[in-house]
Amino acid sequence: MPGITALVDYGAGNLHSVENALKAVGARVVVTADPDILYAADRIVLPGVGSFKACAEGLRGVDGLVEAMTERVRLEGAPFLGVCVGMQLLATRGLEHGTARGLGWIAGEVREIERADPAIKLPHMGWNDVVPTAYAPPVLTGGEAYFLHSYHFAVEDDADIAATTDHGGGLVAAVIRDNILGVQFHPEKSQAYGIGLLERFLEWRP
Repeated sequence: MPGITALVDYGAGNLHSVENALKAVGARVVVTADPDILYAADRIVLPGVGSFKACAEGLRGVDGLVEAMTERVRLEGAPFLGVCVGMQLLATRGLEHGTARGLGWIAGEVREIERADPAIKLPHMGWNDVVPTAYAPPVLTGGEAYFLHSYHFAVEDDADIAATTDHGGGLVAAVIRDNILGVQFHPEKSQAYGIGLLERFLEWRP
């Protein structure tokens, strides 16, 4: 029987869709903001919809939540998946609606997508290619995924970039650091490609 997959509820995630997608691939999902459950979880998923600043404040507004995630993921090595703003929160800081501090697990900052061509629309919305880098873990393959964002993760170290996409220039589509995986796209909206990623995440033993 699979262990518990904790889906972090901090008031800023598209929880229902992510929960359903995880259940569809056989996960034992617990939607929670309880640090004690996070300490006991087999793996952790951090969703996020909205602005970086609001999500960062929501995450830190739950007593003990960041501390529990940090211990379980960074110290004990539980597999972690950040989705959309949940991936961006891994950064050092975000610049959306003012500067806000991220988790700092992967160095870099989240800033607005720069457009050399004014015909390039924001937000970056819809289907686009996910192109793995040499640093991509086996859990992440190439394909087409659904994106919806106006800000992107500018990563300091290329070794932390697991995949890229293109929207008026190259953008980070996924980041990786040991047992920590973050994806800018929405697996729960990416049909067969997204379901495949979630299936492999449940089997991932980094």
